[in-house]
Amino acid sequence: MGVDRKDIDWFPTLDYSKCNDCGDCVNFCAHGVYSMVDGKVHVVNPKNCVVFCQACLKMCPKDAMIFQPKKEVLAQIKQIKASLKSK
Repeated sequence: MGVDRKDIDWFPTLDYSKCNDCGDCVNFCAHGVYSMVDGKVHVVNPKNCVVFCQACLKMCPKDAMIFQPKKEVLAQIKQIKASLKSK
């Protein structure tokens, strides 16, 4: 039994104190998670992020991306699956 992607809280957030708005993440991500808005990087399509993908982390020269701990997301998925089974 699968869990709908829209129900899974897996996506990056940006630490703007580190981000230099170079756009490497925008150019790298094939799923359109990031975009430049008024010269600043923004996460515009968070649910487009592939669950547990963190490839963009390697592209960021400032280590400005933050992802939820995988352990927390796995627990969330387990909880959703359990609630679906009980219906």
